[in-house]
Amino acid sequence: MYNLKVVIIGAGIGGLTTGIALRQAGYRVEIHDKASELRPAGAGISLWSNGVKVLNRLGLGDSIARIGGQMDRMEYRSNTDELLSSIDLDPLVQTVGQRPYPVSRTELQQMLLEAFGIEDVRLKSKCIAVEEDRSGVTAIFEDGYRATGDVLIAADGVHSILREYVSGERVYPRYADYVNWNGLVDASPELGDPNTWVLYVGEGKRASMMPVGGDRYYYFFGAPMEKGTTVEPAKRGEELANIFARWPEKVGKLIEKLDPLQTNRLEIHDLDPLPRIVRGRVALLGDAAHASTPTLGQGGCQAMEDAEILCRYLITTNIGVEYALKRYEGERKERTENLVLKARKRADTIYGKDPEVTRQWYESLRQEPPGDVINALARTILAGPFH
Repeated sequence: MYNLKVVIIGAGIGGLTTGIALRQAGYRVEIHDKASELRPAGAGISLWSNGVKVLNRLGLGDSIARIGGQMDRMEYRSNTDELLSSIDLDPLVQTVGQRPYPVSRTELQQMLLEAFGIEDVRLKSKCIAVEEDRSGVTAIFEDGYRATGDVLIAADGVHSILREYVSGERVYPRYADYVNWNGLVDASPELGDPNTWVLYVGEGKRASMMPVGGDRYYYFFGAPMEKGTTVEPAKRGEELANIFARWPEKVGKLIEKLDPLQTNRLEIHDLDPLPRIVRGRVALLGDAAHASTPTLGQGGCQAMEDAEILCRYLITTNIGVEYALKRYEGERKERTENLVLKARKRADTIYGKDPEVTRQWYESLRQEPPGDVINALARTILAGPFH
């Protein structure tokens, strides 16, 4: 189809990637976000090869390579610093045809904003309702503004306002029973090898350092915790020191080096699979459709895949918008549901929901051949839109 106007709600990774793709296809695109300034939730993101391939297709391959980290190896270590598994990632790159790029969320969003056009994103623009008729779809905003187009993309995150309109029912995010702390810290030899992603696991908890651009680590910690706990930002370092007491020296050094005021503390949620992600001319995309725990590192990648598939079906049919969106739903729903549930199961394993299952996982890390890990990662990546 030609000459479409697209209204996108949400200027996160999914909304911006979709905007870039659809504008390159020749469509008129406007993006709205309720925030007064764009600040990503979380410090970093593991952008696996399937997400990078979408960016390559959009002409952003060199840009993401400049800000991404050089991640050559993965290591699993126990909370007593026993090396459980060491994995060379080059066989993965050779199998799937693209390096992964762990990256700062802020730098990724800035890259996408610049590619779309910062001046074309309307902030302080909260969408509160939708109207559809035969001629198009209209987004209605809190300040009275109305934006009418041929397609409306709801990329407004895990707490999406438009999800109920599409799914036909109120769906609340599900607490995954753990808290995640994350941020950025300068890489240094006392923390580890700058090109290795290391994950320390034990006691139903984990601590990790992943290389991102600028000689930094994206660090994250996770621990099971009841919903509703709060800690003053200045006390987050003390909180982590208590939770990860007697863990390996490098974990302790990390906690000493991090800035507690720049450390995010997030209660992790995901979404149960929705009955549908499309209604008429309105489509859910990214976390609004399939928010996942970060335990597979596929959240941002799946939003990028959504953008690619949505654009692909809009530009390759002349039957109509509703037809294209139903095809998008048909292709994306099963893949994203499977990954959400797989990530949920993995989170339960990592964070000790069943202690015996978690103990068995620790043992399997000692015994699993590196090739099996590579094959599992490759299957997830190659099941995306670019094989």
